[in-house]
Amino acid sequence: MRRKGRISGLLIGTACLTLGLGGCGASYDTTSPRSAREHAASDAKHATPAAAKPNVLKEKDGGKTGPVDCAVAKCVALTFDAGPSGNTPRLLKILKREKAHATFFMLGRKHIERHPDLVRRIADEGHELANHTWSHKILTKTDSDEVRTEITRVQSAVKKLTGRTPLLMRPPQGRTDERVSKICRELGVAQVLWSVTAKDYQTNDSALIQKRVLEQTKRDGIILLHDIYKGTVPAVPGILAKLKEDGYTVVTVSQLMAPATPEPGQVYRP
Repeated sequence: MRRKGRISGLLIGTACLTLGLGGCGASYDTTSPRSAREHAASDAKHATPAAAKPNVLKEKDGGKTGPVDCAVAKCVALTFDAGPSGNTPRLLKILKREKAHATFFMLGRKHIERHPDLVRRIADEGHELANHTWSHKILTKTDSDEVRTEITRVQSAVKKLTGRTPLLMRPPQGRTDERVSKICRELGVAQVLWSVTAKDYQTNDSALIQKRVLEQTKRDGIILLHDIYKGTVPAVPGILAKLKEDGYTVVTVSQLMAPATPEPGQVYRP
Protein backbone atom coordinates (compact mmCIF):
# COMPACT_ATOMS: atom_id res chain seq x y z
CA MET A 1 0.00 0.00 0.00
CA ARG A 2 1.27 3.48 -0.82
CA ARG A 3 2.20 5.41 2.30
CA LYS A 4 0.56 8.80 2.58
CA GLY A 5 1.25 11.57 5.03
CA ARG A 6 -0.97 14.43 6.09
CA ILE A 7 0.03 17.93 7.00
CA SER A 8 -2.39 19.27 9.60
CA GLY A 9 -2.64 20.85 13.03
CA LEU A 10 0.63 21.25 14.93
CA LEU A 11 2.49 19.32 12.23
CA ILE A 12 1.88 22.18 9.82
CA GLY A 13 3.89 24.58 11.94
CA THR A 14 6.76 22.12 12.16
CA ALA A 15 6.73 21.48 8.41
CA CYS A 16 6.60 25.19 7.63
CA LEU A 17 9.59 25.94 9.86
CA THR A 18 11.63 22.98 8.62
CA LEU A 19 10.86 23.23 4.91
CA GLY A 20 10.38 26.96 4.63
CA LEU A 21 6.76 26.43 3.62
CA GLY A 22 4.34 29.31 3.83
CA GLY A 23 1.20 27.17 3.90
CA CYS A 24 0.48 27.20 7.63
CA GLY A 25 -3.13 26.63 8.60
CA ALA A 26 -4.24 24.30 5.80
CA SER A 27 -4.48 20.51 5.84
CA TYR A 28 -3.93 18.12 2.97
CA ASP A 29 -2.66 14.64 2.18
CA THR A 30 0.84 14.15 0.83
CA THR A 31 2.70 11.30 -0.84
CA SER A 32 6.47 11.03 -1.01
CA PRO A 33 8.09 10.42 -4.42
CA ARG A 34 9.71 7.32 -2.96
CA SER A 35 6.35 5.91 -1.82
CA ALA A 36 4.83 6.60 -5.23
CA ARG A 37 7.76 4.88 -6.93
CA GLU A 38 7.60 1.83 -4.68
CA HIS A 39 3.84 1.55 -5.07
CA ALA A 40 4.12 1.63 -8.87
CA ALA A 41 6.92 -0.93 -8.84
CA SER A 42 4.87 -3.23 -6.62
CA ASP A 43 1.90 -2.95 -8.99
CA ALA A 44 4.18 -3.74 -11.94
CA LYS A 45 5.36 -6.97 -10.30
CA HIS A 46 1.80 -8.25 -10.34
CA ALA A 47 1.15 -7.13 -13.91
CA THR A 48 1.88 -8.87 -17.20
CA PRO A 49 5.58 -9.32 -18.12
CA ALA A 50 5.36 -6.50 -20.65
CA ALA A 51 3.78 -4.14 -18.15
CA ALA A 52 6.32 -5.11 -15.50
CA LYS A 53 9.23 -3.86 -17.58
CA PRO A 54 10.89 -0.94 -15.74
CA ASN A 55 9.56 2.38 -16.97
CA VAL A 56 12.45 4.58 -15.87
CA LEU A 57 13.44 7.70 -17.72
CA LYS A 58 16.77 8.14 -19.45
CA GLU A 59 19.73 10.41 -18.91
CA LYS A 60 22.60 11.16 -21.23
CA ASP A 61 26.12 10.49 -20.06
CA GLY A 62 29.00 11.17 -22.40
CA GLY A 63 26.90 10.47 -25.47
CA LYS A 64 25.56 7.20 -24.06
CA THR A 65 22.01 6.76 -22.83
CA GLY A 66 21.26 4.64 -19.81
CA PRO A 67 18.45 4.14 -17.31
CA VAL A 68 18.07 6.16 -14.12
CA ASP A 69 16.41 3.82 -11.66
CA CYS A 70 16.11 5.65 -8.35
CA ALA A 71 15.17 2.41 -6.60
CA VAL A 72 18.81 1.47 -7.18
CA ALA A 73 20.62 4.77 -7.61
CA LYS A 74 21.01 7.26 -4.75
CA CYS A 75 18.87 10.01 -6.29
CA VAL A 76 17.98 13.56 -5.42
CA ALA A 77 15.81 15.86 -7.52
CA LEU A 78 17.05 19.34 -8.36
CA THR A 79 14.46 22.05 -8.95
CA PHE A 80 14.52 25.76 -9.77
CA ASP A 81 11.64 28.15 -9.17
CA ALA A 82 10.46 31.47 -10.56
CA GLY A 83 12.48 31.72 -13.78
CA PRO A 84 13.56 31.78 -16.46
CA SER A 85 15.69 34.87 -16.01
CA GLY A 86 18.92 36.43 -17.17
CA ASN A 87 20.77 33.96 -14.93
CA THR A 88 19.28 30.90 -16.60
CA PRO A 89 21.65 30.66 -19.60
CA ARG A 90 24.62 30.34 -17.24
CA LEU A 91 22.75 27.72 -15.21
CA LEU A 92 21.94 25.71 -18.32
CA LYS A 93 25.61 25.73 -19.33
CA ILE A 94 26.56 24.38 -15.90
CA LEU A 95 23.92 21.65 -16.00
CA LYS A 96 24.95 20.63 -19.51
CA ARG A 97 28.62 20.49 -18.56
CA GLU A 98 27.86 18.38 -15.49
CA LYS A 99 25.37 16.16 -17.37
CA ALA A 100 22.66 16.94 -14.83
CA HIS A 101 18.97 17.56 -15.44
CA ALA A 102 16.59 19.63 -13.36
CA THR A 103 12.92 20.53 -13.10
CA PHE A 104 12.11 24.17 -13.82
CA PHE A 105 8.98 25.52 -12.12
CA MET A 106 8.48 28.59 -14.27
CA LEU A 107 6.57 31.81 -13.70
CA GLY A 108 4.51 33.27 -16.52
CA ARG A 109 4.41 37.03 -16.04
CA LYS A 110 7.77 38.72 -16.62
CA HIS A 111 9.49 35.35 -17.06
CA ILE A 112 8.00 32.96 -19.63
CA GLU A 113 6.58 35.93 -21.53
CA ARG A 114 9.97 37.73 -21.53
CA HIS A 115 12.19 34.71 -22.18
CA PRO A 116 10.41 32.41 -24.64
CA ASP A 117 13.73 31.30 -26.16
CA LEU A 118 14.93 30.12 -22.74
CA VAL A 119 11.76 28.09 -22.24
CA ARG A 120 12.46 26.35 -25.56
CA ARG A 121 16.10 25.85 -24.62
CA ILE A 122 15.18 24.32 -21.25
CA ALA A 123 12.99 21.84 -23.11
CA ASP A 124 15.52 21.17 -25.88
CA GLU A 125 18.28 20.40 -23.35
CA GLY A 126 16.23 17.69 -21.67
CA HIS A 127 15.04 19.42 -18.54
CA GLU A 128 11.57 19.08 -17.10
CA LEU A 129 9.10 21.91 -17.70
CA ALA A 130 6.84 22.69 -14.76
CA ASN A 131 4.38 25.34 -13.60
CA HIS A 132 4.84 27.94 -10.84
CA THR A 133 1.68 29.92 -11.74
CA TRP A 134 1.39 33.04 -13.86
CA SER A 135 1.93 35.77 -11.29
CA HIS A 136 2.89 34.01 -8.03
CA LYS A 137 -0.40 34.62 -6.25
CA ILE A 138 -0.97 32.69 -3.04
CA LEU A 139 -3.46 30.11 -4.26
CA THR A 140 -5.02 29.42 -0.87
CA LYS A 141 -5.99 33.11 -0.69
CA THR A 142 -7.21 33.36 -4.28
CA ASP A 143 -10.71 32.59 -5.54
CA SER A 144 -11.15 29.38 -7.49
CA ASP A 145 -11.61 30.92 -10.93
CA GLU A 146 -8.41 32.91 -10.54
CA VAL A 147 -6.53 29.83 -9.30
CA ARG A 148 -7.54 28.11 -12.52
CA THR A 149 -6.36 31.09 -14.56
CA GLU A 150 -3.02 31.26 -12.71
CA ILE A 151 -2.33 27.63 -13.62
CA THR A 152 -3.84 27.37 -17.09
CA ARG A 153 -2.10 30.48 -18.46
CA VAL A 154 1.28 28.85 -17.81
CA GLN A 155 0.08 25.52 -19.19
CA SER A 156 -1.03 27.18 -22.41
CA ALA A 157 2.09 29.33 -22.78
CA VAL A 158 4.48 26.42 -22.30
CA LYS A 159 2.56 24.19 -24.69
CA LYS A 160 2.53 26.93 -27.32
CA LEU A 161 6.30 27.39 -27.03
CA THR A 162 7.40 23.75 -26.72
CA GLY A 163 4.49 21.50 -27.64
CA ARG A 164 4.58 20.06 -24.10
CA THR A 165 2.08 20.57 -21.32
CA PRO A 166 3.57 20.54 -17.79
CA LEU A 167 2.45 17.74 -15.48
CA LEU A 168 3.80 19.37 -12.32
CA MET A 169 2.97 22.58 -10.48
CA ARG A 170 4.60 24.11 -7.42
CA PRO A 171 2.22 26.36 -5.47
CA PRO A 172 3.79 29.71 -4.55
CA GLN A 173 5.33 29.59 -1.06
CA GLY A 174 4.28 25.93 -0.91
CA ARG A 175 0.79 26.99 0.12
CA THR A 176 -1.93 24.56 -0.85
CA ASP A 177 -5.05 23.00 0.59
CA GLU A 178 -7.80 20.59 -0.37
CA ARG A 179 -9.58 23.16 -2.55
CA VAL A 180 -6.42 23.92 -4.53
CA SER A 181 -5.73 20.20 -4.83
CA LYS A 182 -9.20 19.63 -6.25
CA ILE A 183 -8.63 22.33 -8.88
CA CYS A 184 -5.25 20.84 -9.76
CA ARG A 185 -6.87 17.45 -10.19
CA GLU A 186 -9.38 18.98 -12.60
CA LEU A 187 -6.57 20.68 -14.55
CA GLY A 188 -4.34 17.60 -14.71
CA VAL A 189 -1.38 18.81 -12.66
CA ALA A 190 0.30 17.33 -9.60
CA GLN A 191 1.76 19.53 -6.88
CA VAL A 192 5.40 19.28 -5.79
CA LEU A 193 6.85 20.61 -2.55
CA TRP A 194 10.42 20.07 -1.31
CA SER A 195 12.68 18.81 1.46
CA VAL A 196 15.71 21.07 0.97
CA THR A 197 15.68 24.86 0.87
CA ALA A 198 18.70 27.14 0.87
CA LYS A 199 16.45 30.15 1.46
CA ASP A 200 18.39 31.76 -1.38
CA TYR A 201 15.83 34.57 -1.45
CA GLN A 202 17.45 35.79 1.79
CA THR A 203 21.10 35.82 0.76
CA ASN A 204 23.46 36.25 -2.18
CA ASP A 205 26.21 34.33 -0.35
CA SER A 206 26.86 31.41 -2.71
CA ALA A 207 28.99 29.55 -0.16
CA LEU A 208 26.15 29.73 2.37
CA ILE A 209 23.62 28.56 -0.22
CA GLN A 210 25.84 25.58 -1.03
CA LYS A 211 26.31 24.78 2.66
CA ARG A 212 22.59 24.88 3.39
CA VAL A 213 21.75 22.59 0.48
CA LEU A 214 24.38 20.00 1.30
CA GLU A 215 23.52 19.92 5.01
CA GLN A 216 19.87 19.11 4.27
CA THR A 217 20.16 16.76 1.30
CA LYS A 218 19.15 13.14 1.78
CA ARG A 219 18.32 10.35 -0.63
CA ASP A 220 15.01 10.78 -2.48
CA GLY A 221 14.83 14.44 -1.49
CA ILE A 222 13.83 17.46 -3.56
CA ILE A 223 16.10 20.52 -3.59
CA LEU A 224 14.49 23.94 -4.01
CA LEU A 225 16.57 26.75 -5.53
CA HIS A 226 15.72 29.88 -7.55
CA ASP A 227 17.48 30.82 -10.78
CA ILE A 228 16.42 34.45 -10.35
CA TYR A 229 18.75 35.35 -7.46
CA LYS A 230 22.31 36.55 -7.86
CA GLY A 231 23.98 34.10 -5.50
CA THR A 232 22.23 30.90 -6.55
CA VAL A 233 23.68 29.93 -9.92
CA PRO A 234 27.32 30.39 -8.76
CA ALA A 235 26.57 27.89 -5.97
CA VAL A 236 25.40 25.16 -8.36
CA PRO A 237 28.82 23.82 -9.53
CA GLY A 238 29.93 23.22 -5.94
CA ILE A 239 26.60 21.63 -5.04
CA LEU A 240 26.75 19.25 -8.00
CA ALA A 241 30.39 18.36 -7.38
CA LYS A 242 29.78 17.47 -3.74
CA LEU A 243 26.60 15.53 -4.49
CA LYS A 244 28.49 13.51 -7.09
CA GLU A 245 31.31 12.90 -4.61
CA ASP A 246 28.74 11.64 -2.10
CA GLY A 247 27.30 9.20 -4.63
CA TYR A 248 24.15 11.05 -5.63
CA THR A 249 22.54 10.99 -9.06
CA VAL A 250 20.83 14.31 -9.77
CA VAL A 251 17.49 13.84 -11.52
CA THR A 252 14.23 15.57 -12.37
CA VAL A 253 11.17 15.16 -10.17
CA SER A 254 9.55 12.78 -12.64
CA GLN A 255 12.72 10.68 -12.79
CA LEU A 256 12.72 10.49 -9.00
CA MET A 257 9.18 9.09 -9.07
CA ALA A 258 9.52 6.69 -12.01
CA PRO A 259 8.02 4.22 -12.78
CA ALA A 260 5.17 6.11 -11.10
CA THR A 261 3.63 8.97 -13.04
CA PRO A 262 2.47 12.18 -11.36
CA GLU A 263 -1.12 11.93 -10.16
CA PRO A 264 -3.13 15.11 -10.83
CA GLY A 265 -4.09 16.92 -7.64
CA GLN A 266 -1.73 14.89 -5.46
CA VAL A 267 0.78 16.77 -3.28
CA TYR A 268 4.25 15.20 -3.45
CA ARG A 269 6.57 15.93 -0.53
CA PRO A 270 9.63 13.92 0.53
